[in-house]
Amino acid sequence: EEQKEDNNSTECSELGIMDLKFTSSRKYISISVPSKSQTMSPHIKSVDDVVVLGMNLSKFNKPTQFFICVSGVFMFYLIYGYLQELIFSVEGFKPFGWYLTLVQFGFYSIFGLIELQLIQDKRRRIPGKTYMIIAFLTVGTMGLSNTSLGYLNYPTQVIFKCCKLIPVMIGGVFIQGKRYNIADVSAALCMSLGLIWFTLADSTVAPNFNLTGVVLISLALCADAVIGNVQEKAMKLHNGSNSEMVLYSYSIGFVYILFGLTCTSGLSPAVTFCSKHPVQTYGYAFLFSLTGYFGISFVLALIKIFGALLAVTVTTGRKAMTIVLSFLFFAKPFTFQYVWSGLLVVLGIFLNVYSKNMDKIKLPSLCGLWKKGVEERRTRTLSQTV
Repeated sequence: EEQKEDNNSTECSELGIMDLKFTSSRKYISISVPSKSQTMSPHIKSVDDVVVLGMNLSKFNKPTQFFICVSGVFMFYLIYGYLQELIFSVEGFKPFGWYLTLVQFGFYSIFGLIELQLIQDKRRRIPGKTYMIIAFLTVGTMGLSNTSLGYLNYPTQVIFKCCKLIPVMIGGVFIQGKRYNIADVSAALCMSLGLIWFTLADSTVAPNFNLTGVVLISLALCADAVIGNVQEKAMKLHNGSNSEMVLYSYSIGFVYILFGLTCTSGLSPAVTFCSKHPVQTYGYAFLFSLTGYFGISFVLALIKIFGALLAVTVTTGRKAMTIVLSFLFFAKPFTFQYVWSGLLVVLGIFLNVYSKNMDKIKLPSLCGLWKKGVEERRTRTLSQTV
């Protein structure tokens, strides 16, 4: 019995030692979950947290969030549009649209690097090959758009930017075999007619109209229609952050443009011209890039909080205001054909938004309106008879 007790005590002591080793080993694999008050990686941040320029909008109520986002979109993008047209109003600068894009990409890369240093997770999640494609599309979108201002009036360029739906639908039909409803087709027709009418008005009243500008802005529009899908797919697939996307896509795009300007001997004349007008070129370009970088942050916050429907409405209103301010601040010929064609484009944008949100937007049918009118007439007749 004594031997059994000794054996039992020995086994218990061995088990105790093993248990101690097991418990001691467990402390090395323990996982601690930080609280909401602690700083976390942006990839595991609370869904409710919406941070714009270091300001957490989730602390405010919905009306305050909407006011802040709309104010940011209008303020920064109106300044962005004004400075963009102001730069091209400098005499002799119009041939250097690609150099302005090079400077803009350089500033965007610096802003993205600074923002990336302010977050904890600094790893690159999206593959480099994907960034090379995105950078190429970004160069096409912004480079061709800036260069087109050397041939077109600024309002015409803005009107073209509003019509991204047209190349998206054409690509969907021929590439993916998609079918669209009546609202989508009507939206595309309204936008197409509005663009044609606006362009004809521009060619009639603008002495410096050039068809090359229409080709450039059309190519920029096609690249812009593709890049949104590629960026969204890459960020969802690899869980990449906005600051990472900005840093790598614009820095690689900067190398593309620099190589292209060097090969075409377009760098030296642009540098010589801008060195003679540093404030009107580099100074305005810095503010132009800064306001554009801030503006997109508020647009993304607006989409995240209120959805794409309201964001499209706000950005469309901003573009309309940009066109109005362009005619007010910069001398250019005007005709009311601009107004009617612009309204036709706005109608196309509304039909596009309506087709994607038919369950949220309930428009009265023609039959319902007819019945309502008949009932109102009967009521008026009875009241007059009485």
